[in-house]
Parts: sequence; C-alpha cells; structure tokens
Amino acid sequence: MRKTELSDEALCFAVDEMIQGLIDADLGGGVVKKRVGLSGRGKRGGARTLVATNKGNRWFFVYGFEKNDRANISDDELEALKDLAEQLLARTGKQLAEALNDGTLSEICHDH
Repeated sequence: MRKTELSDEALCFAVDEMIQGLIDADLGGGVVKKRVGLSGRGKRGGARTLVATNKGNRWFFVYGFEKNDRANISDDELEALKDLAEQLLARTGKQLAEALNDGTLSEICHDH
C-alpha cells in the first residue's frame, strides 16, 4: 500500500461525523469503517479508515487504505483489528497517557 496523507483535520472531521452517527459500516467488536476524503478527491475516491471505538469518547484510527488499492480487508485482518480494538478500549486513562508520552499513540482532535 502506498502512503496516503490523511490530515489531522480530515480525521477530526471524520470523528465529528461519526459522533453524529455517520458511520459507513459497523464491523462489530468495536470496529467501524469510515470513508475519509482526500484532498481533491472527496470521499468517493478517498481513503477507507477502520476505527476502534466505544462510540463515545474514544476513537482510534487503526488502519486505512485507499479504495483503488484494495476493496476491503480479509476476515483474518478484521479479527486482528477486533482484538486490537478490545485492547485499546480497555486501556485506562493512565495507560493512554503513558502511550501518548512514549509515542506509541498520537493524539488528534484534542477538544473531543
């Protein structure tokens, strides 16, 4: 997969939409799919992101791909993402702060 530049602004806009219920697909296990527009291409020609979420105050972008690079993810990949979602969503505030501090995670949309 080639590297796609998704801006923090585009990802934060996607979170705002998801908070309003605009999720493209709920894949179960705390994983949702959300289309995100790329500069000059909009959502239709943009990226697909997979997000680990509690649909409340935690939104972790865990995987992304361009539609023209692949149609979807495999069942095995989805199971691995569900496991990752479970781990991320179970973290305490202190554990998240440590992951931010050591660079394991990075934070965007600080006002959410």
